[in-house]
Amino acid sequence: MKLSCNQVSHAYPNLCVQLFQYRLIDIVGADAEKYLQGQLTCDVAKIAVGSHTLTCHCDPKGKMSALLRLYRAKSDKFVAIIHISLLPEALTQLKKYAVFSKVTFTELDTPIYGIVGEESFAKLSENMTALTLSQGQKRAFVWGENLEPNGDENLWALMDIQDGIPVLLKENQFELIPQAANLQLLENAISFTKGCYIGQETVARAKYRGANKRALFTLAGKFEGDVDLPEPSSAVEMQLGENWKSTGTILDSAIHDNILWVQAVLNKDVEPDAQFRVKGVNLQVIKLPYSLEESE
Repeated sequence: MKLSCNQVSHAYPNLCVQLFQYRLIDIVGADAEKYLQGQLTCDVAKIAVGSHTLTCHCDPKGKMSALLRLYRAKSDKFVAIIHISLLPEALTQLKKYAVFSKVTFTELDTPIYGIVGEESFAKLSENMTALTLSQGQKRAFVWGENLEPNGDENLWALMDIQDGIPVLLKENQFELIPQAANLQLLENAISFTKGCYIGQETVARAKYRGANKRALFTLAGKFEGDVDLPEPSSAVEMQLGENWKSTGTILDSAIHDNILWVQAVLNKDVEPDAQFRVKGVNLQVIKLPYSLEESE
């Protein structure tokens, strides 16, 4: 069985969905860059005005408390896009030491949209902020004006799964180091040269001492009838000879055209032809649009 990872964007060349599952956080102040530099895994100082990157915030043990997209609107103003299920805990952790800095965090109720395809991009106005993703299918986070959705927000999570972009939900908060979710391979999500930040020692050890033995994978399989989505943080089963063994951690899942798509963190040495199952659906490994090989 061959499954295509770009079925959605081809089927919906003019897709607009309202992303009810995300919130915008305004981060403003003279010390905003300096403060975030000591908190997040990316090199905040290298984000130019108008640019953005995927990044994360870790606890002192190097486990992710938040996965977010950080956009630099001005020299002293950033906007973070974060999944609502991580709130309010993620924001509490992120601004824990902000009392000592000139920086404020404000959760906004601004509607966020996800657009896919050339037709949708052509409709953008100059009053809108659009953060185009560099990985996988052509799509963007958009806000600034009200749009008319023509699809379900779950399609956005589906495309994240297909594109190998991790989805961190509350069930897996404080459970994974960034490299277990492939963040070292995506955009400028992790800097290994910028200096200290919370959890940096663990993240560095995972790179230079090979401490990380896990990676993010996309699994998919066709099914007939009805299937319940597997719960985040639950396991999949992997076939070992005639037996099946529970393994891995599910981050998110979605269904489209009678195909169950699952994003899971598994051992890095999983064979490409390994067979899995969950909820009675047989799954196979789908090749990611990027290599799992790390650069030096």
